[in-house]
This record gives sequence, structure tokens and C-alpha cells, in this order.
Amino acid sequence: MSGQDTEDFGAGNLSEKSRMLPSLPPYDMDDQLLPRERRSTWCCLAWTLLVTTVNLLVFLMNLLLMFVIFTIVLLPTIVVVYFGFQCHSQVLHSAAHYCKSFLDDNSSSALIILGFVIMSPLIVVAMAIYCSLARRLRLFLCFQPYSRAVYKGVKWCWHEEGGLCRCARGWNTQVKAWV
Repeated sequence: MSGQDTEDFGAGNLSEKSRMLPSLPPYDMDDQLLPRERRSTWCCLAWTLLVTTVNLLVFLMNLLLMFVIFTIVLLPTIVVVYFGFQCHSQVLHSAAHYCKSFLDDNSSSALIILGFVIMSPLIVVAMAIYCSLARRLRLFLCFQPYSRAVYKGVKWCWHEEGGLCRCARGWNTQVKAWV
């Protein structure tokens, strides 16, 4: 640009530091339609219900996955605490054979304490497994923005990026997550 062109845009009063800042990235017309056209009231309501349903299904899928992972990882704790409470004489005092022959009150108390002690590291392991699996499947990117309901022409987020879990795109190996 010549000096006259920068003066036309009012750039003469900018400081030297602001001139060194990079400019805005080029605008891509394929990403969205300009100007975005608003939907009618009833159409907006229908799309809002659809987007809410999709987001609710994604949330329930995440919740189910978390429940399954936590149940599997915490199963040893659940079993140990269950047998500890079942065989203790002041809690349930079961008449089962293993309670009478193997577990007295002291060993039942030890099982209860052991179960609660190993629960903390197993919760951390379960959360690490869930976070790594959710990151690998990119489940949090499946939530849809509500701008889909208000404006026409907004694309589904997972459609552009290679499917529901974006498996069609190459993996970015430079991204590291610490859990």
C-alpha cells in the first residue's frame, strides 16, 4: 500500500505498535453465509427443539459412557465394601457361609476400610480413562451451537470435520493432555 492509501483509511493516527500487529485472517465465505438469514418463529422453535434433542442425546451418551467406565473401574471397591458391610455383625450380619467361616467383625471392618481407601485412586483412574476416551472420540465436539436454530445456513459441526468422532481427519499428534 502506498502512503496515500493508508491515510484514506485513517491509519495515520495509529501507533507504531499497532502497525506491527498481524491483520485479521482472510474471511472464508464457505464457512457461513453473509448475511445470515434469520428463521421464522415456528421454524426457529422447531430447530431449537431439534438442537436441544441432539445436545441432550450427546449429553446422555457421555453420561452413559462415564457410568459404564466408573462402574467397571470401581467394581473391586464396590465388591469389597459390600462384603464388608454384609458380614459385619452390627450392620447386616448375613447368615451366608463365607460370613460365618471366613469373615468376623475385624476382617469385615478391614474390608470396609480397604474398600474406601482404594476408592480414591480408582476414581482418578476412572476419570483419566473417561477423559482420554472422550478426547479420542472427540465427544465434546458433538454438541451443537444454538445458532443453528436461529439462522439458516449454519452447518452441523461434525459433518464438516469428518463424521461424528472426526475419524476421517488425521490425528493431531502435537496436542497433549495431562490428566
